[in-house]
Amino acid sequence: MEQVKLTRRSFVAGATAAGALAALSLTGCGGGSSEKKDDGAKSDGTAKGGGTIVAACSYKNANYNPIGASSALMLPAIQHCLEGLYELNYFSGKTEAALAAGEPTKVSDTEYEVALRQGAKYSDGTEVTADDVVAVVEANKANATYKDMLSFIDEVTAKDASTVSFKLAYPSVDSDSLLKERLSLCRVFPASEITKESMSTPPIGSGAWAFGECNGEDGGELNFAPNANYNGAKPANADAMQWLVRVDNTARVTALQEGTAVAGENIPFANSDQLVNAGVTVDSVSSYGIGFLMFNCQKAPFNDKRVRQAFFYAIDYDKLISNQLGGQAETLTSYLPKDNPAYHEASTVYKYDPEKAKSLLKEAGQENLSFTLLVIDNWIKDLAAQIQQDLQAVGLTCTLDVQAAPYPSLAAKEDNSVLDYDVFLAPGDVSCFGTNADVHLAWFYGENTDWCQGRTCWAKAGDGKCTEFNQYLDEARRATDAGARQEAYNKCFDIIAEEVPLYPLFHKKVLTGYWADKIEGFEPSPTTGLYFQDAKLK
Repeated sequence: MEQVKLTRRSFVAGATAAGALAALSLTGCGGGSSEKKDDGAKSDGTAKGGGTIVAACSYKNANYNPIGASSALMLPAIQHCLEGLYELNYFSGKTEAALAAGEPTKVSDTEYEVALRQGAKYSDGTEVTADDVVAVVEANKANATYKDMLSFIDEVTAKDASTVSFKLAYPSVDSDSLLKERLSLCRVFPASEITKESMSTPPIGSGAWAFGECNGEDGGELNFAPNANYNGAKPANADAMQWLVRVDNTARVTALQEGTAVAGENIPFANSDQLVNAGVTVDSVSSYGIGFLMFNCQKAPFNDKRVRQAFFYAIDYDKLISNQLGGQAETLTSYLPKDNPAYHEASTVYKYDPEKAKSLLKEAGQENLSFTLLVIDNWIKDLAAQIQQDLQAVGLTCTLDVQAAPYPSLAAKEDNSVLDYDVFLAPGDVSCFGTNADVHLAWFYGENTDWCQGRTCWAKAGDGKCTEFNQYLDEARRATDAGARQEAYNKCFDIIAEEVPLYPLFHKKVLTGYWADKIEGFEPSPTTGLYFQDAKLK
């Protein structure tokens, strides 16, 4: 399944907010001579570099459970310590063997076998087994977050102690690559440690790094040490690694500017000059990151698509991107950006049109609507005031409610009663799971996922549109012809653009800062998180 390799731009010293775009110099994502080569050599588990790599992270989370992991902090942390059979390389767009010894062996159109890397061990010295892999895949298939993305895997069994067999529910255009990509979601750890509950302590894994003492709350830190038992191709390149959890922009920028951290994520555009003038390299990377509005589709009047559409016509996107994001985002004409192979201009494209918004509200009988806009307490909150002003300009009365951890309150209720919230403003980036159309569509709009059973509650809206969307998504998955698959995808894109149970406002570029004279082999990520698999201190 084709992935997209994104590009990056570097800020130059003295670039101001007004002139920054003109001062950006375009380079390849790899940055010239930074192309990595893997000679297939295995590691003896010892760190190949030295020192401690310190990073400043912008998100917090204290749940270390790899099953269904989606936290912007914990997912990359887990990826450093636990291996999937395959690894999605965000920089090349390719899926590479990790815990697997090599490519899947095709038995039939719907049957594959994967051998484990010989001698693979967890950080405590115990061997990784095929039974562990089977248990992890089954647990993720049962998890509400991942189940839709793994639904094409019908059965997984251990052929022997070091070989795993997979039976697919149906053949598709690219079954081989799809299987590899989705198996990268399933991070392997001992079957005995698997739980459906939150994990307050990290699990052991077979990756290059091992978790140490960790506190994922704001102001805390995640500590890592090299896994002495790692025998894969990408060993740890430092004596230790420490991630500083700094949700506050000022704290994160200060840690980077003062040199406490060698790299930092999610740099505010307003601070880019400050860091560049201090000697820090700041790169802007095109991404699939979005800011989105999500509606409670089970609650009137947000169960009326005309009301939902009015919100998207009411917002001045050019002003929002220019003033709040320093131009580091792009307006959209579909859910996916234009450089995605599956891009299709949606039948409904939202542009700033306050009169259209007013007309839709009048048609829906909601000219005097009052509501609460729930906002998650991270970088997205800086956009809330302007969005509030735009909405109020078309007659909506909007009260802001900024919360640090709103997601538990957005889960489906056991009695199936209507959730309390009205509208939610938050960021998201599904590209940590891949850039193909299916994974993006399945993540937010899969009928049996957390997002549609809770959160948007689109599956419970009663209009049948969620079911219709998922029928087309299933057609795309089962298609054995690329053209037929694209036609099905196009219908999916049109439905979500018209219904907007959850829909992006823009595609945001990711700004990452790092000390280029202190670290090498580090690349700013085109997705959420920081990745140091190839990095070492100078």
